[in-house]
Amino acid sequence: MIDIVFSDSACGSLKIAQHYGEGKYRGGVFSVFISHEDGREPTEEEIESAKRKVEEKERLAWEKAIPLGGNPKDVFGFGLVLSIGDISENQLGDKRIHTLERLYGNFPNIDVHQTVREIIERANEDLKTVRERASAGESLRIWYSSNPDEMCGLYWFMGLLEQWNVDSGQVFIVKFPEWEALEEGNIVRKSCWGEVTPGEWHRYLNLQKPVLPLFIEDCASHWQELKRENSPLRAVLNGQLVSVSESIYDDFILREIAAETDEFYEAKIIGRVLGKYQLGISDSWVALRIEEMIHAGKLEVVAAAAKDMPTYHRVLKKSI
Repeated sequence: MIDIVFSDSACGSLKIAQHYGEGKYRGGVFSVFISHEDGREPTEEEIESAKRKVEEKERLAWEKAIPLGGNPKDVFGFGLVLSIGDISENQLGDKRIHTLERLYGNFPNIDVHQTVREIIERANEDLKTVRERASAGESLRIWYSSNPDEMCGLYWFMGLLEQWNVDSGQVFIVKFPEWEALEEGNIVRKSCWGEVTPGEWHRYLNLQKPVLPLFIEDCASHWQELKRENSPLRAVLNGQLVSVSESIYDDFILREIAAETDEFYEAKIIGRVLGKYQLGISDSWVALRIEEMIHAGKLEVVAAAAKDMPTYHRVLKKSI
């Protein structure tokens, strides 16, 4: 079985899940981050206590987990962020590279151009491998959700399967649930497969469904329509993947900025937008929209980020 996911985090987690829970728990090395609102440094006792809690949580997860089995070589991740930017190309190329460079431009200490080139090269190589294996009759399982990137990934990949003339009987899908009830009686909501830990994947295997030829055709047709529209952004509204304006999320950002004093930390705004509204967008996209607000004169940069931190770790000031 070939597994297809649409983010690097989901890909890494799923690979670990294949053998997570096998044998006796052997422990691990954990790093923890503790902060106090008043700026105090955490004590050694607080750090050790936090480490013990993490260790216990990991042990319990290991013991409850059911290994999925399989080989990491069967898992392919296409973290192409297809909800953002130009999608008019028939193959992954310069336009996708340009979009990813914009998104990754916030991060220091990396050669953005080289990093993105390697991402696209690896994706094209993986697509070739998946096509060869599917043509040889192997089954494919596609993990997706209502997250815009994963929904775009599903439609894009179904378009490829139609081009490759893959038999629909080989194709299965697993859609992430909008919410789930845990044994402890808690309701949990996650937005995408990238938030699933290795010990949790086994819980979702019973959601696997075969696809009909009509499903592949419908997804492929809709993706072609989105390509023709080629808007700067795609979003999931009322369960439908649609082309939207790049400013669609600005009201959420402005709402959080309005709640701040005249000067504020940009990273704090980004964190609140992502955590509070669960829009399924990335920190990089929110940072790009705030950058547009700076260019428009609505905000000013008061203090730049430290050299080893993402650009958006800076202090801004309201201009109007």
